[in-house]
Amino acid sequence: MYRALNFNAGPAALPEDVLKEAEKNLLNFSNTGMGIMELSHRSKEYQAVHDQAIALLRKLLAIPDDYEVLFIQGGASLQFSMVPMNLLGEDQEAHYILSGSWSEKALKEADKIGETVISASSKDQKYRFIPAYNQDDIPDNAAYLHITSNNTIYGTQWNTFPSNEKTPLIADMSSDILSRPLEVEQFDMIYAGAQKNLGPSGVTVVIIRKELLQRSPEKLPAMLNYNTFANNNSLYNTPPTLAIYLLSLVLEWADKKGGLQQIEKTNEEKAKILYDVIDESEGFYIGHAHKDSRSRMNVTFNLHNEDLSREFLHQAKEAGFVGLGGHRSIGGCRASIYNAVPEQHVEKLAAFMKAFKNKN
Repeated sequence: MYRALNFNAGPAALPEDVLKEAEKNLLNFSNTGMGIMELSHRSKEYQAVHDQAIALLRKLLAIPDDYEVLFIQGGASLQFSMVPMNLLGEDQEAHYILSGSWSEKALKEADKIGETVISASSKDQKYRFIPAYNQDDIPDNAAYLHITSNNTIYGTQWNTFPSNEKTPLIADMSSDILSRPLEVEQFDMIYAGAQKNLGPSGVTVVIIRKELLQRSPEKLPAMLNYNTFANNNSLYNTPPTLAIYLLSLVLEWADKKGGLQQIEKTNEEKAKILYDVIDESEGFYIGHAHKDSRSRMNVTFNLHNEDLSREFLHQAKEAGFVGLGGHRSIGGCRASIYNAVPEQHVEKLAAFMKAFKNKN
């Protein structure tokens, strides 16, 4: 069967093995005579899927017992609002480090809820790097410090993280969760839309330190309060059952691959293949991100004029590559090489880039 050379930024490629396993169960899951999306979310068959997804997340990410794992709808964009609604007190400030468009959007939503401060930003340099910050400047009463760990539009990624010893650290990890090992204890909350490395769109994973749940105001609407999900195992209302099933299959696949240590090694190798082409092109390809801030998930680059960029994208599409256009806000080119993008596809793209340079 034909499979596209899929470099979309999200929704993104899913492992072929996962799709084949899901295909087998679309009509008859676990001999129920129903597809997984037809099962009641109160059934024992679905409950097993739900619990397995949580257990595998805890295993792969080594999530401690004093953290809750929640499944919420609305994508990371809803978390931009839920975070300050639950965690930003009336006499506190929320601190944000701006490293791209998504952190800007998170800040914009928090501004509607309470007081915010920009602790650092690289916006004036077109978000080419992760900005330097001084954690000593954050006051003792700060509600939290928010970062976006990987920036899909600009192709930058945090390599080391701020300390959470004084201020709770919250990270939007939508585009690089499950791509490398983490010390979850370094964070007080992690949230991630699933549509990059975790599965299809429709479910958002929230990993939150239990003691933070005490901050959520009781006056919040039920579906905007983290306690609603924590107290009901994310089954207060009907969850996105199909998305959670596919999430569980992706987690099984990651586990069989050798866990996050092996996945990180593969991701490093894939990224190196493309960055080597850029660095060795003598300026034909121009990387957007500074080398010390480069993302392993989203390789962003330009050609030295717009006409050539358009021709590159046209010929790439003709050659079967999908999703190589840069984000509409900045243009250029972008190859998203999430976990499920095979190394062979990355090698084919590298060969195409070399051939295109030689012809032009």
